[in-house]
Amino acid sequence: MEPEETESGHESGLPVRREDYSRILWIGVAATLFVFFIEMFGGYVSGSLSLLSDAGHMVIDASSLLLTLSAIQAARSLPTRQRSYGLHRAGIFAAFLNGLLLIGVSIWILYVAYQRVLFPQAVESTVMLIVAVTGLAANVVIAALLHGSRDLNIRGAFLHVVGDALSSIAVVVAALWIMATGQVLADPILSAVIAMVILVTALGVLQESTEVLFQFTPRDLNPEDVIREMMAVPGVLGVHDLHIWSLSSSIRVMDAHVYSCEEDVRENERIKHEIKRRLEDFRIYHSTLEFECEECRNEGDQACTLTRGES
Repeated sequence: MEPEETESGHESGLPVRREDYSRILWIGVAATLFVFFIEMFGGYVSGSLSLLSDAGHMVIDASSLLLTLSAIQAARSLPTRQRSYGLHRAGIFAAFLNGLLLIGVSIWILYVAYQRVLFPQAVESTVMLIVAVTGLAANVVIAALLHGSRDLNIRGAFLHVVGDALSSIAVVVAALWIMATGQVLADPILSAVIAMVILVTALGVLQESTEVLFQFTPRDLNPEDVIREMMAVPGVLGVHDLHIWSLSSSIRVMDAHVYSCEEDVRENERIKHEIKRRLEDFRIYHSTLEFECEECRNEGDQACTLTRGES
């Protein structure tokens, strides 16, 4: 299999789908800041606390998009002697921070909604509606551009924008309701519902990014299936000490001990290439295989033990 071009533009043994969202993210930052100023002005003129709250949401989202851009640039850095894997984990760490920010935003919206229930205020619903529709249109365009990426970091940014769009929808509905009935309680009630949606999605991003940071086995991968496929290669007598983890949302890494007593070096090389070819079906493109003729059977064998604790 020919090596594919990576995000850094260089050939590598790690085939990674190239997704350059930098330009889109910069557009998103500019659009988010534009909507922020519009909502600040509209909230001040109309007296709408929901617009001012959504403007604060916009500031956090702009920071999130900038954080994502920084992570993308870091992930493109080539490996060095000190950073043999490069900085691919930077994107996952940024996604983790994005999840924390989303949780903070949802809690803040719930607090603001509670305050509005206690202290309702009259608002200029027409101005509120126009500004909310403007913000909604901007968020829908940005979300459409970011949608579809498998990159966890881009998904975090996408969820931020979706959260903004949902908030804008809530403000639009609240403005229409206030125009029709004069009941301002519609605003905090809808805001609380949207905050709960944001909270659920944020917890999902936080959980997935944490699993990558702690090097859990990818949730959609069964190690037993991998071992079974490796054992199906002629010449492989056993597989053990297998570890699979994610370096980033698009790069999986594996190492394992392969029990094979083939004496011909070329035959071992054939076995290795066949195993690596089959691993590609599991989206594992970087693997380290240690061949051994004597299978590790002792419980305390150093070769198969990550740490040797004191007895």
